Amino acid sequence: MSETGKVVCVTGASGYIASWLVNFLLQRGYTVKATVRDPSDPKKSEHLLALDGAKERLHLFKAELLDEGAFDSVVDGCVGVFHTASPLYLNIKDPQAEMVDPALKGTLNVLRSCAKVPSIKRVVLTSSIGAVVFNGRPLGPDIVVDETWFSDPNYCEKSKKGTLESFVCQCFFCLSALPTVNTSVDQILKLINGPETYPNTTYRLIDVRDVANAHVLAFENSSAHGRYPLIERVMHCSEVVQVLRKLYPALRLPEKCGDEKLVMPVFQASKDKAKVLGINFTPLEASIKDTVESLKEKKLFSG
Repeated sequence: MSETGKVVCVTGASGYIASWLVNFLLQRGYTVKATVRDPSDPKKSEHLLALDGAKERLHLFKAELLDEGAFDSVVDGCVGVFHTASPLYLNIKDPQAEMVDPALKGTLNVLRSCAKVPSIKRVVLTSSIGAVVFNGRPLGPDIVVDETWFSDPNYCEKSKKGTLESFVCQCFFCLSALPTVNTSVDQILKLINGPETYPNTTYRLIDVRDVANAHVLAFENSSAHGRYPLIERVMHCSEVVQVLRKLYPALRLPEKCGDEKLVMPVFQASKDKAKVLGINFTPLEASIKDTVESLKEKKLFSG
């Protein structure tokens, strides 16, 4: 289906998921108005400008999440908006002030801009597993998490579960044109660069291409509504190491866990709603293989 001539906006376009989303939208014929914090920074823009169709149908704009009205002119004339921009920092001291507040206020800022534009028919928001599972309900191999789950802010505050935890290894596979390795893919890179131990943590995994595709389908499908959990599999890091060892037996992978402290247990994630949307999940093994091959292509490890 050709979407040539339709104009959409992608916020935070230089990000990991958003870069793939821009790529898919250009492939489908959309004209994309993309916001980045600094269009003059090559790290934020070069990989986007190199995409097929970018010369003709990609337009970059500077916009800050917390600048009121900063998105007014960008979303004007659009039929849809994909809001992926959200702060993500490591080693933060105040999660509420540094991540939660900017994410919330930034989203409201974008939505206020969208509300002023009659041509906008749909807004697709990117969220996180952090908005789903931190609510005090027991988790385990027999528990199925679906779109009816919501995290409890009070529980998160009391248990000191910051939103940072929810972003770890959200999705795999590195876009070869990206100038840096993102937080998710870096978890794989650390495992294959020869550490003595692997971390005692649980990953919620999905291929980034599936995430980007889900955004497009959610926009194009007029019956799409509500929340769509996007998790191909939940695995402990030890299981990820086993997959890597099977795929790449020559790699020097860690043999044991670095500690024994309690982490979030493995659970199941419902795929029902995503499949109704039309998502065919990429098998985790294929995602990991593509990730490693991309890292190898970038010469980020030897092996």
